[in-house]
Amino acid sequence: MQLDILTLAYIIGSVTFILGLKMLSNPLSARKGNLIAAGGMSIAIFSTIFLYETEDGQGLHNYVWIFSGLIIGSIVGTLAAKKVKMTAMPEMVSMFNGMGGACAALISAVEFDHVYREFRLDSNSFAAVVPFGHYFTISAGAIIGGVSFAGSMIAWGKLNGRIKDFTFKGQHIVNLLVFGFILVVAGLTYWSNTSVTNIWFLVTILTALVYGVMFVLPIGGADMPVVISLLNSFTGVAAACGGFLYNNKVMLTGGILVGAAGTLLTILMCKAMNRSLMNVLVGSFGTHAVAAGGAAKQAGSYKEISVTDAAMLMSYAKKVFIVPGYGLAVAQAQHTCHELEKLLEEKGVEVKYAIHPVAGRMPGHMNVLLAEADVSYDKLLEMENANDEFKSTDVVLILGANDVVNPAAKNDPSSPIYGMPILEVEQAKTVIVNKRSMKPGYAGIENDLFYQPKTSMLFGDAKAALQKLITEIKNI
Repeated sequence: MQLDILTLAYIIGSVTFILGLKMLSNPLSARKGNLIAAGGMSIAIFSTIFLYETEDGQGLHNYVWIFSGLIIGSIVGTLAAKKVKMTAMPEMVSMFNGMGGACAALISAVEFDHVYREFRLDSNSFAAVVPFGHYFTISAGAIIGGVSFAGSMIAWGKLNGRIKDFTFKGQHIVNLLVFGFILVVAGLTYWSNTSVTNIWFLVTILTALVYGVMFVLPIGGADMPVVISLLNSFTGVAAACGGFLYNNKVMLTGGILVGAAGTLLTILMCKAMNRSLMNVLVGSFGTHAVAAGGAAKQAGSYKEISVTDAAMLMSYAKKVFIVPGYGLAVAQAQHTCHELEKLLEEKGVEVKYAIHPVAGRMPGHMNVLLAEADVSYDKLLEMENANDEFKSTDVVLILGANDVVNPAAKNDPSSPIYGMPILEVEQAKTVIVNKRSMKPGYAGIENDLFYQPKTSMLFGDAKAALQKLITEIKNI
């Protein structure tokens, strides 16, 4: 009877995961979907704690350790989620993903220790008593989980500026050699004498951690959204391995969903950047972009616009597009931006938002940012739809976006971002760019848009600039 109830709980958990993931595709239902999936996870966790039985009929008994971990983790997670700023959301996501990878690797390590202790006295050969499929699942979970953990920590450091891109000649060859070494050591672990099997397995995990660090270190900052998505898929696969090991249906389902979703998102983001995944991983995009991006553009002339003139242009426009970028998140200006939107609409101006797939520091960063300010999802246009409307747009206001509006992606074959689909804001009648300075964006390359005749620069913090615009518009 307990087994039937536990199976039912796992089915419910699996269904809620699928429903929650489906609802996450729309900002209007994302919050509810997250709660539904969390509810299903809670059912699965507590059902496992109280109803799970081993083959000999024994249930879990170490409740002090289990609930201590749950309580501590819940407190830390809640505090971290409440205190995190929108600008720090990408690195928090990366860190949480790394923790998932670490958990998957630890599960594999615990299972390896279990079979090692069970069979080391029975045979001199580990392979003689442990089925290869079982060991393959253990090692795959340990390796993939270790790579995900170490890589996510490096991505976290890069996103918050504590770790810089690091490359050296032949780095990708070295990475391939390290990966090959991992596979060799994993094989030695299985076929070795049981007296040294545990040592080889430890070397496997440690080398996987080293590979995770070396895997992410050379990847340029502009590719971080793709890397985060890819590492997320790694964590899902590692978790699915844990589900195989313990024949846990809900863990298996959750891992497969995360792995598949992360893989699909990675493919879509690569498509949005018009680059292959291999090019992202070995191209080091953004690392040397300044040299390739053209200091020559520094000699170009740009023009500034006053807040008064910008307010006048926007007040008498028929259609205004707002292009949000990381600068908007840094200034925590999403609510002020929404206030500007409502004020312009009161004056009869049509206001929409143009969202690039890789704007910000993680997938969907701008959507989450604007959803927090209660911006209507109907006003958020994806890149293809926004590009169709720019020709009929009077004013485009760019708030901290840079690389995703750089015409060099279309016009300059020597540019590192050449071929990447962009928001074609230059087709609008007037372009106003709000930036703190003329420094290049996250990809580290100069933006041709800033020097075009129809572009005007509005320097300053995004929130302060928007507040001044609001004040001026109210006086018109």
